[in-house]
Formats: sequence, structure tokens, C-alpha cells
Amino acid sequence: MTLLPPQLEALMRQALLAAQAAGDLPPFELPPTLPVQRSARPELGDYASPAPLQLARLARRKPLEVAEIIARHAPRSPFVAAWEVAPPGFLNIRLDENWLLEQINTIIAAGDDVFALDIGRGKRAQVECVSANPTGPLTVGHTRNGVIGSTMANLLRALGYDVQMEYYFNNAGRQMRILGQSLQARYLQALGQPVPLPEEGYQGEYLIEVARRLVEQYGDSLKDEGWERFKAEAEAAMFAWIDRSLARINIHFDAYFNENSLYEDGSVWKTLEALEQRGYVYRSVLREGASEEERAKLPPNAKEAVWFRSTALGDEEDRVLVKSSGEPTYVLPDIAYHVNKLERGFDYLINVLGADHIVEAQTVARGLTALGYDASRVHVILYQFVTLFEGGEARKMSTRRGEFVTQDELVDDVGADVVRYFILARSPNSHLEFDLDLARKQANENPVYYIQNAHVRCAGIFRQAAERGLTDDGADLSLLGARERDFVRKMLEMPEVLLQCYEELAPHKLAFYAHDLARLFHPMYDEVRVLHSEVSPELAKARLRLYGAARVVFRRLLTLMGMSAPEVM
Repeated sequence: MTLLPPQLEALMRQALLAAQAAGDLPPFELPPTLPVQRSARPELGDYASPAPLQLARLARRKPLEVAEIIARHAPRSPFVAAWEVAPPGFLNIRLDENWLLEQINTIIAAGDDVFALDIGRGKRAQVECVSANPTGPLTVGHTRNGVIGSTMANLLRALGYDVQMEYYFNNAGRQMRILGQSLQARYLQALGQPVPLPEEGYQGEYLIEVARRLVEQYGDSLKDEGWERFKAEAEAAMFAWIDRSLARINIHFDAYFNENSLYEDGSVWKTLEALEQRGYVYRSVLREGASEEERAKLPPNAKEAVWFRSTALGDEEDRVLVKSSGEPTYVLPDIAYHVNKLERGFDYLINVLGADHIVEAQTVARGLTALGYDASRVHVILYQFVTLFEGGEARKMSTRRGEFVTQDELVDDVGADVVRYFILARSPNSHLEFDLDLARKQANENPVYYIQNAHVRCAGIFRQAAERGLTDDGADLSLLGARERDFVRKMLEMPEVLLQCYEELAPHKLAFYAHDLARLFHPMYDEVRVLHSEVSPELAKARLRLYGAARVVFRRLLTLMGMSAPEVM
């Protein structure tokens, strides 16, 4: 199904060119876009355009005159009933009622692919999300990352992209060494040895369980193994847990990328060399332009670090690529990783990152630009963190101390669909206060129940209709009333919502739209009956066909949000 605003814009453009050819408007170059949006006042029309106001100066006409000329020259279209002019120079556009009703059949025929668009046809996209190192089970913070990323992947597929989901991780470094040492201590403790956890060790109960399984499998044969063996065992156990947890909320990855591979194949140092060849690297104990105060604090034995001259690309200060110890910062392997992504031929990349990664994301983009890559192909969604509320109080969480609510615990408590929707229904830019008390409710005040119940009601109507031998064959859709037609109009907004989610990197707008559609549906369902003694067979068929379309759209919405579409509750 195609988007209506671009088609309406094309009709306006044709009208303007026809008016110029007829001499009703002087020659002038048309702007690249002519705005068309959903009308803020539906009683005045389905769509509105302020284009005449913008064109008045170019046309040397009053805005109202431009609007009248466009309306007069607008070509006929099967989906437009009227172009109406309104002061001081707006065009209000009414959809054709016959075309509107026919969209019910179009929706049903499209089925699970309803409102699919072709914006990304022939293009490859990648979404990188979660990317938690395997140091422990997933927390609700990781879950928000995954829900945002997987929903964006679903949206990209609906727009025609060939999408890959990728998980980026690091199984080397200090964190993983401490994890291995922590599991080693837990294993020896399980054997009865009074071994303390290492300083800053991982204290969560989950490592005690992993250690118990190691004792069951190997006995005491690992007691003389080094921390490296326990790191490998911990990593395998954590990744298995992470995969199971993600699958529970309908998140599946196509590829896993190990940061360490960028060191093994030399990509990290090749990236540094390429930046240096292009003049973006220098070595110094301090960044260029450092203040006198920074210089005064510098110890006499300070060693050189390797700096990225990112200020040449608009940064407020240069960034360290390699510390004075010789160890790269996060930035250098991240630039190398994104070079790898772009070299794999992806046209559109999304990274879902915590809000504390904003400087890192900006530096990576500047690094790509410095290397001659098109950084605009990389899109970053930054999300704020999650706080769980219960009884009006917030829970505190710390992975290192083992004080956190795991994703599994949250799913066990409120269910996978609730977890996904509550996370999704908040802008990534906003802090998420997850209300456990509301999430547990199975009533209309819980938006998950409210939306899913719309699909359940549609499915229920068809079950009852089948029991009575009623079908929607030969439905005369012209019998549908104003309330039903308004609902069809709302359903037809969905392609525009999908496009908005994509262009603004705003998957939460899909959740808002689903709830708005449900709010229009339930009052209609209460009044627009199908199986009622006062409803004629012909009207019942038309209404049944409408509910068939509603069922398709709600199922599509729930699927795009990564949720189930139950038929009974």
C-alpha cells in the first residue's frame, strides 16, 4: 500500500505545472517538497496543505488565489473527492468515500504484510543492539535497548529493507578477567574451600549457580585451572542465558561480532594508521589547545598518548585514541568496527546506545568522516535508563554487587508482551519509570490488555459468526456508517506512522498509534454490533468485513511491536 501524502503532493505538483502551462501562474521553479499532512480538524478534510502560503511570493499571487488555482487544475484521482480552499490560503483535501471503503478489502487482501512500503527495497540495513558483555544476566536496562532495536528492525523490514540484527560484544579485558576470577572463587567455595571473592568481583547469585553446575559436571578436576578456564565457562553460561532471555521477549540475532576479532585481524591498528595518514592523529602528553590549568596538573613523568584531531571536524576537544599505557580507548575499536560494517555493504545502520555513550557516538561519526566514509548512513538511538517502581518506590540496581532485577524476573512477573509494550511506549530520550503495579493489571487501564483485547474481540466476532453460519461474502461496504468510516480513516494512518517512526528514529510512536487505534475501536465495538437481532444480514456482513480488516491491522501492529496477538483472553 502506498503513502497518500506523497501522492497528494504529486497531484499538487501536476496542478501547478498545468496552471503554469495554461498561463494561470507565471513560470517559476517549484520547491523540492510541497507539504501535506493529516488535517488537524478532520471535519474540514482528511489532509491539509499550506503550500499556497509558501508559493505566494514565487507566484506573485495572494495565497488564496494560489490555492484556488491549484484546486482548479488538480487532476482527477480515484482517492480524492474534493480540493477545498480555506483562508488565508490552505488546501483541504477530502478522500473519496468509495475509495475509502474499498481499502477495507485491500487491507484484508494484504494480510500480514498490510501497509508494507518499498522505501528500503533492494537495500540492506543492520541494527546493532543489546551488545552487553557476557558478565551477567540481562537487566531491564539491556532489555530497553533490545526492545528499541528489535522494533526498529521490524519497522525496517516493513519498509522493505533486508535487515540483519547484530550483537557486538567484548570477551576480553579487565571485566572478563574479574568475571573469570569470580567464578573461580565460587567454584572453589562450592568445593568447600574458604576462598574470598576477588576485589570488585561479581557478587550475584548467578555465578554460584554456574559454579554448582561445574562441580556437578567436573567434580574437583578444575581446582588447579587458571582464571582463563573459568572465564570461558562463565562466558558460555552467560551467553546461553542471554540468548534464552532475549528469545523470551522475541529478540533474535542473526550475527554476533567479537570486538577482539578487530585486534586479531589488525583492523584497530590499520584504522589508526589510516587516520594518521589523513592528518587526524598526533602524539602528545596533552591535547592541542589544553589550558594552562591542565598543563599545571600534568605530572613530570607523563607519557605521550595518541590523539584524534576531532576538533578539525567540529568537536569541542580532541579525543584520546590510545592511552599513554598503549591501550586503545573505546573509540578506536569502535571506529574500526563501523568501518567493518560499512565495508560489509549495509546502506542503513542503526546503533542503540545508552545516553552516556553520546560523545563516543559523535566521535565515531567524526572518525568515519575523517576516513572518507559516509557517516550519515549510521543512525544512533540514545536511550535513557529504566527505573522499576513498585508501591511508589524505586528499586536500586547494580550488576557488580548483584543488586538488580533481571529481564527474566521481570518477564516472569508481568509477561513478555507487557515488558515490550511498557518499554516501547516511552520515547527513548525520556527516562522510563516502569510501573509494576500497572503492568500486572489485566484491565483496560493497562494499555497492553487494552490493545490486545481489540484483536481478541475481532477474533471473537468471527468465531461467533462461524457458529451462526454468517460470512462476509458479498459485503456491501457502503452500508457502513460514519463511526465505522472514521475508524477506517484511522487505520489508513498506519503507513504514515511507520514512515514517521523510521524518519525520526521514534519507535514509541508505533505504540502510541496502537493505543489510539484501540481507543477508537472499543467504543465502536460497543455500538456497532454484528450479531444482533436488530442488525440486518446485509449490514452484519458489512460490519463483519470491517472487523476483519481491524483484526488484520491490530495483528500487524502487535507483530511489529514484537508482541503476540492473542485470539482469546
